[in-house]
Amino acid sequence: MTEKACTTVLVGKKASIDGSTMVARNDDTFLPLAPHRFYMHPAESGVDETIVSSQNGFTAKLPANGYRHSAVPNIDPDRDGIYDESGFNEKNVAMSATESVYGNPKTLAYDPLVPNGLAEDTMPTMVLPYIDSARMGVEYLGKLIAKYGSPEGNGVIFSDKDDVWYMEIVTGHHWVAQRIPDDSYAVAANQVAIQQVDFNDPDNFMWSDGIQEFVEKYHLNPDHEGWNFRHIFGTDTEKDRHYNTPRVWYGQLYLNPEIEQDPQSSELPFIRQASRKITVEDVGNILSSHYNETKYDPFGHGDDKDRLKFRPISMNRTQNSHVLQIRNDVPEDRSAIFWLNFGVPAFSPYVPFFNNATDTDPSYSATKQTMNLDDAYWMYRAVGSVVEGHYSQFIQKNVDYVTASKEFLRGRVAEIDRQAAELSGEELTKFLTEANHQTVAAMKERTMKHFNDLLATGLTLSKLTFNMDKNL
Repeated sequence: MTEKACTTVLVGKKASIDGSTMVARNDDTFLPLAPHRFYMHPAESGVDETIVSSQNGFTAKLPANGYRHSAVPNIDPDRDGIYDESGFNEKNVAMSATESVYGNPKTLAYDPLVPNGLAEDTMPTMVLPYIDSARMGVEYLGKLIAKYGSPEGNGVIFSDKDDVWYMEIVTGHHWVAQRIPDDSYAVAANQVAIQQVDFNDPDNFMWSDGIQEFVEKYHLNPDHEGWNFRHIFGTDTEKDRHYNTPRVWYGQLYLNPEIEQDPQSSELPFIRQASRKITVEDVGNILSSHYNETKYDPFGHGDDKDRLKFRPISMNRTQNSHVLQIRNDVPEDRSAIFWLNFGVPAFSPYVPFFNNATDTDPSYSATKQTMNLDDAYWMYRAVGSVVEGHYSQFIQKNVDYVTASKEFLRGRVAEIDRQAAELSGEELTKFLTEANHQTVAAMKERTMKHFNDLLATGLTLSKLTFNMDKNL
């Protein structure tokens, strides 16, 4: 099974600058290259299909009818698994799966993982086409976990225009989900995040059947008071303090710079209220960060013991980074935008795709297995490789490119909204589909110009040079 190691950011609608809900995640693998594609799966009716995982043999019958939905899978599902990872369905319900999390040995002893259960590789395919709301997503997935069990720990994100839910599946059958308060945000990073659970508040918490009795029966609650899901089911190890908690610390530092915290603290809060309204760019900046402007930045000038101490958020093995935004200040038929970053997030922009579309540009939907600059995945990764290879010489050029791209793309969304204002139905869907293609074409032109400029400059940086006489 492919291991994952991701970072998640969740934003309630009153915490964002424009009333949007936003859910976002870096999809990290243990390989620097694992080609992905981005496509629209059409709605289905009356199908008779059984899904079989190439990773763990999980087998299940799919429902006969499913909504159109977007997905960002591996390009070779037979070898690498499906891993649809993230997307919207046509009801503007978002799902991102998963944030790998880990139950502790004591809880797993009494509810072991199920080797052939429902895992990340098939989870979005089994859930996203069949749900009408974020809450329904938690309920639907919860029933599947009860039926099939889970072979791994997973944090799963659901959102719609009103609600953001984070669900943590930590043992073979037990899980808890928490609704992110409208005025708050959350950051999660490969460690059980949810803390105190209020079983008298079903509007904001959901949980697996029998979880309270399970904890009581096996004496799993270490606290004198309360019911802290992180304490009961999570881990608290040296690896967590170097690999996981510092990423949560940095995300909270970015949005709450006035609060001093220890990056290795095991008690960083899951839910926070930011010191300002949160933008799409803020979320992207967190996911593209590497402890910027701190002594822990691997590109910084600090001591090696600090620069190499913590695992950064943006990595060369981030295969895609996404922000799934659902706006509340425009009509629902153009409210959902999939901001997709196919490169190393530290060096690449987030490109917006309107969800109400029937396909994606072939440069996204038909990614090849080998390097070629016609594919978005390879083009953006090539830029990142060149920039990192000459970081000190190229970083400002790249910052300028990303900054200009952000300005262009925000303006692009506004212009598409303006042109779409009088459209509806199939006419609007056709327009937004074509607008997405035009955005891709414009970004390809910008990005290849930047890439060619980097290469031309790079030719002047060779160490195989010697200046003594202009004629020699």
